[in-house]
Amino acid sequence: MVERGELTQTSPFAFDLPMSYRSDMRAPVRVYADDALLEGILQGDALTQLVNTATLPGVTGLVYGMPDMHDGYGFPVGGVAATRLDDGVVSPGGVGFDINCGVRLLATPLTRATLGKNREKLVHELSRAIPSGVGRGGQLRLSDQELSRVLAEGAPYVIHEKGLGLDADIGRTESGGCLPGADPAKVSSRARDRGRDQLGTMGSGNHFVELQLVDEIFDEAAAKTMGLRSDQVTVLIHCGSRGLGHQVCTDYVKLMDGRLASYGITLPDRQLSCAPIGSPEGRDYLAAMAGAANFAWANRQVIAHHIRESVVRMFSSIRPDDVRLVYDVAHNIAKIEEYSGERVCVHRKGATRAFGAEHPEMPNEYRAVGQPVFIPGSMGTASYVLVGSQKSDKLSWGSACHGAGRVLSRSAAKRQISGADLRKELEVQGIVVRAGSSKGLAEEAPFAYKDVERVVDVVEQVGLARRVARLRPIGVVKG
Repeated sequence: MVERGELTQTSPFAFDLPMSYRSDMRAPVRVYADDALLEGILQGDALTQLVNTATLPGVTGLVYGMPDMHDGYGFPVGGVAATRLDDGVVSPGGVGFDINCGVRLLATPLTRATLGKNREKLVHELSRAIPSGVGRGGQLRLSDQELSRVLAEGAPYVIHEKGLGLDADIGRTESGGCLPGADPAKVSSRARDRGRDQLGTMGSGNHFVELQLVDEIFDEAAAKTMGLRSDQVTVLIHCGSRGLGHQVCTDYVKLMDGRLASYGITLPDRQLSCAPIGSPEGRDYLAAMAGAANFAWANRQVIAHHIRESVVRMFSSIRPDDVRLVYDVAHNIAKIEEYSGERVCVHRKGATRAFGAEHPEMPNEYRAVGQPVFIPGSMGTASYVLVGSQKSDKLSWGSACHGAGRVLSRSAAKRQISGADLRKELEVQGIVVRAGSSKGLAEEAPFAYKDVERVVDVVEQVGLARRVARLRPIGVVKG
């Protein structure tokens, strides 16, 4: 376990470990945190996992830990690393089991006043429209051919072929809602079976659909560009690729683990199992991962469509295109990107892109302000909308953190509070709750997470992104 005294503080919010810390490291490590957040990180194995990540073949630059970092599988959650394309590897543990878990923000024309006494009814409608829970299926039943098209085409397929969304949604989704290079044939039949009926469903764990109010605006110009204003009702969607993505990760961790010796790769942790990017195993994983990522974008697209339908059904004066997609960002993904003229494979595990203004991948409407970045809090705490910084390319491989980050395990949270008691506490705060189970609700208690205010402050102080708006929860649907 890394000790506090072994870290060198290189700036007010940056703590480094040089390559000399351990003989097998191929890159230095940097963690962004304040003293309190760092103390929490040091209590677990996350920093050791980040050091292990720095041993991967072909890793380049620095390996970064975000302020919400905590223990994960292989990589820590909140870990970012890039590997060279010529001699580097791709690691499923650097993406995670919930491939392209991500966040999508919808801005409605409703305000606190126009929502009025319909808040509880709207939360109830959302809970009915969006199936949640472990293994829970949805309304869509996809044939083999339809599922293959979802894997290959992502969100544009369900918009254009199924009528589940608006053309404008595509430009406001990272990568246009479709990661190129997907090959449905590289997704196993077991993974396909697990995902076949799960499109448009939320799942369990920390996934949610949250009804919110824009509580404060910090950057009026950026907020206006995003269509956000004070006292506006928004909806934040957090979910991913469900059982399909989980199985893709499982399949390729097992495959790569069995091939490590043939590539002469020695690892300090077999959870980092990997393969050279250009190898058959590496290419196949990237093709399957892209398919799972596209499934996740399609999943959030279908959920967004059902939310639009619920709002329109309750408020007859509102049209579907009045419910505007602000943006959709991916967590848990590996992407080929270019930095300083070199193309690398950037692994983001529990981290998001945070590209700044004028970045070529930004849609035209956000080119002047930068990419929207979302940092959700926990139930009962605020979430934040930010925009990426042009400095993030050099500070973090163009990345920011993806949330508040856990400090307690799910079992520890359940030992401290019951779901029924937590529901009462949230309702006292004016938050309407719908949850698939009391146990699942207790697992996601707010005290199980880091202080989102501290996390966002570090992100802003370091220069990864800057605050645009704060969103306060008024209703939540949990898996």
